[in-house]
Amino acid sequence: MYTYFFKRILDLILAVIGFILLSPIFAIVMLVLLFTNRGNPFYLHPRPGKDEHIFKVIKFKSMNDKKDENGSFLPFHLRVTRFGNFIRKYSLDEIPQLLNVIKGDMSLVGPRPLLIQYLPLYNSLQKQRHRVKPGITGWAQVNGRNAISWEKKFDFDVYYVSNISFFLDMKILFLTLKKVLIREGVNADENLNMTTFTGSN
Repeated sequence: MYTYFFKRILDLILAVIGFILLSPIFAIVMLVLLFTNRGNPFYLHPRPGKDEHIFKVIKFKSMNDKKDENGSFLPFHLRVTRFGNFIRKYSLDEIPQLLNVIKGDMSLVGPRPLLIQYLPLYNSLQKQRHRVKPGITGWAQVNGRNAISWEKKFDFDVYYVSNISFFLDMKILFLTLKKVLIREGVNADENLNMTTFTGSN
């Protein structure tokens, strides 16, 4: 009952309250990025959600669009701007994802939405991470995130899918808030600090 009904209600209530409370910060960051990014404060990227349905994740744009001599984007760490580094450090780049939660594409808690190109690389167990909506934070994020292997991260994701409950969600939200406040790496982006997933052995 919680997974199919109350979780969505809780997501909607908390996301709306969170967005209202954070709206002054949202407005300030958006205005700064409007100038520093020449009119483009948001980064929209297609990601697979529940049942591998593709949607666009909304984040504040923390990187520029610089390319190398071949026309390819430079590595992530070379494109992060000074202000982008600041908003990543304090997880401010994640605030727009509350709109994804309100819209219904995401949940506050769930496996993080990863890259579309990873879909054919998952084994049958890892594919279970897409049985639920992806989250702004998740069980893997409060248990090491980029400090653990892809396989371990997916193990945490599948564990969450199999054990969803109100109390587990509250525990994850509490631990996430704690990690953000002490800046314990939970805000680091998968694509910035994590190696590319090439499949499991």
